Amino acid sequence: MTKLNRRRFIQYGSLAAGTGLMAACGNTAETVVTETVTDTTAETAATGDLQKISFGTNWYAQAEHGGFYQAVAAGIYKEYGLDVTIQMGGPQVNGTQLLMGKAVDFFMGYSAAAIKAVEEDIPKITVAAIFQKDPQIITAHPDQGIKDLVDLKGKPIFISKAANVTYWPFLAAKYGFTDDMKRNYNFNPGPFLADKNSAQQGYLSSEPLAIAKEGGFDPVVFLLADHGYTPYATTIETRKEIVDGDPDLVQRFVDASIKGWYSYFEDPTLGNELIKQDNPEMSDEQLAYSLEKMQEYGIAISGDAESKGIGSMTDDRWKTFFTDMADAGVFSKDTDYTKAFTLDFVNKGTDYYQG
Repeated sequence: MTKLNRRRFIQYGSLAAGTGLMAACGNTAETVVTETVTDTTAETAATGDLQKISFGTNWYAQAEHGGFYQAVAAGIYKEYGLDVTIQMGGPQVNGTQLLMGKAVDFFMGYSAAAIKAVEEDIPKITVAAIFQKDPQIITAHPDQGIKDLVDLKGKPIFISKAANVTYWPFLAAKYGFTDDMKRNYNFNPGPFLADKNSAQQGYLSSEPLAIAKEGGFDPVVFLLADHGYTPYATTIETRKEIVDGDPDLVQRFVDASIKGWYSYFEDPTLGNELIKQDNPEMSDEQLAYSLEKMQEYGIAISGDAESKGIGSMTDDRWKTFFTDMADAGVFSKDTDYTKAFTLDFVNKGTDYYQG
């Protein structure tokens, strides 16, 4: 058993709560796990030559995690000498604590949290970015004259606490949104449905379907990534000690995960079955809808990923996001954002990953 230093435990907890980034489907995890965690640092499995590792997700199993589940179900991780256990997230999961406490070896991260970790002197690093576009959206009612985000200025918008340190400062800086527009979003579309003049945050692959089913209409959807909000999402992050001490492990996990995503987009059957085992409440309808939207909007395959492959990252992209958010007051302008990531394990081209 590994007991975390109390000061560092509190630090890791405040980072996750402050950024509010342990989220999927528009939900946010803001609570902490117990202080004592099991050390499951990468080790050789008892049988065969497979290296046993664990990967933590940021929410309950869903299509947005599909490539990782596909890599397990289709045996892709095993082809790379890995015995991977996926540790499903949820509202009580604090990924930074799990990662730094060695309860998991890799975790599903987010650009803003990675840069904030640099500011907090937390030794984790991003090694790949599965989603080129953050699926974060703002939805509005149809037939209200809302054709662009700027048309929402002055209207009530239901947002979570996490938005205050992620996309809201961006919207305030670019579109002039003000704090008096904010309304508390409790992950229930009821208040939004009751007020046609309002808007609501959401996840591209979730909330629009729920609104259509409960409200009987298709909402207007603004994908923030298509309006200048540029973080990578569904990243793979790990501890710096693993990158320094076992780069071959990192490379194999990254390569196998990326191939799992290509396989999932080709035929998600195997991954979906495993997702439903972990999360029995996940419906086939939701899985199909999420996959459709990820492909329609180029969430994973667009931009650099079209030529360099899923998982790709560039310094220019990180710099643009950092500069925009530093200008909006989210990060200190003195922060060395380059410490948040490494390009050593990605950008090998689509043929390499699909071959």
